[in-house]
Amino acid sequence: MPSAAFPTLRVAIIGGGPGGLSSAIALSKLPNVAVTIYEQARELREIGAGIQIGYNCWKVLELLDAAAAVKGHVQETFVHRNGLNGVPLKEQIFVAVAPQYRGQRVRRTRLQAALIAKVPEGAIKLRKRLVSLNNIDEGGARLVFEDGEEVIANLVIGADGIRSVVRQSVFPSHAIKFTGRTIWRVIIPKSLIVDIPDMTSSTAWWHGPAGHFYNGLVDDPSETPEADQMFEIAVHNVVPAATVKEKRFSWGIPATNERVESHFTEYDPRVREALSRVPEGLWKEFSAFAGQRLEKVTAWDKVVLIGDASHPLTGAFGSGAAFAMQDSWILAQAIAHTRSSCQPLASALAIFDSIRSPYYHRMYEHLDKQMKTFQDAKVKNPEQTFEESLEVKIKGLGGIDTLSWIYQNDIQMVWEDFLSAEESAGIRNE
Repeated sequence: MPSAAFPTLRVAIIGGGPGGLSSAIALSKLPNVAVTIYEQARELREIGAGIQIGYNCWKVLELLDAAAAVKGHVQETFVHRNGLNGVPLKEQIFVAVAPQYRGQRVRRTRLQAALIAKVPEGAIKLRKRLVSLNNIDEGGARLVFEDGEEVIANLVIGADGIRSVVRQSVFPSHAIKFTGRTIWRVIIPKSLIVDIPDMTSSTAWWHGPAGHFYNGLVDDPSETPEADQMFEIAVHNVVPAATVKEKRFSWGIPATNERVESHFTEYDPRVREALSRVPEGLWKEFSAFAGQRLEKVTAWDKVVLIGDASHPLTGAFGSGAAFAMQDSWILAQAIAHTRSSCQPLASALAIFDSIRSPYYHRMYEHLDKQMKTFQDAKVKNPEQTFEESLEVKIKGLGGIDTLSWIYQNDIQMVWEDFLSAEESAGIRNE
């Protein structure tokens, strides 16, 4: 029975970030699927500065027909420095197989605009804060929003980030905690810092005793005049979470220059000079949260978690948007595939979970191994100096050579591998 013979699948997507937008794009291509994005913000806007677009992200953007509209600054060399004196410690070179897959740092607004342009007209509803989600019967789930509206959906997609209301509804025992990491982000005109040595010549991390300073360009010089090119700064401060007494739920709130600069007074003069040139009122502060891994990312045979909602990691390997968009595309393929053979929605969600859960478990295992390496080094050398601890950290950095399963992941090939394995299993069972 063709998928068109199925009754209309009513899909409620919670969250209008890359995961929610790409879910709407991918699912709207299927017959008899009606998608609606419910976003709590008053306007659909990206909070932050830049975003990394690498091979894994380009491949899924192509599948969503959105790649052509995403342009930024090509990044082929990353430099890691001692943040206190600026000494280069490691250089990572990323060489793309083809020019169109070169790594780029892009303004988040560019990615968002490219995705919004592909979402069906009228599919996005703003000012919709989800307050409850309940499993009502075999056919649907009831969503209640802060404004009183109630919606019944056959499929609910939780694309609502690390503090997911959807995840909390289906896995009420799951909890997230502040990690001790605070992040401040800003983009400023390149002209403000172009005279600072080594600041615009390469993308760089300046590692310090309790965090780091990141800098990089975010515009394609071939389409953006020099005077209009922007520069991104992202600074991280990390402390033991137990030492933080105030309640932390901030995400994209304003921060003063004094607050940011106070954490980087020991850094290289170039870092301090760059921070001092940020105009007052531009910094945005983010408190990082994380939680235990989920054994599965589906529930009730009608709810699926994607993106940060599905993997509350302590870090997203600079590929958070790619992960969310890959989730969305695989989900759409699974639904189309199961409908073509008259299988229920539950079968599609089971396929999705069988592909994506192991992938995220592998990330957790990598982070666990990385943390153990740091801890073992401290046990072996309790009097470890900053330089010694930094050496351990730099050696543990992953790149294309060690994390190719992330950075070189082709999600279309992943799906084709699943189909091949399924076909082989069917042949063996005949």
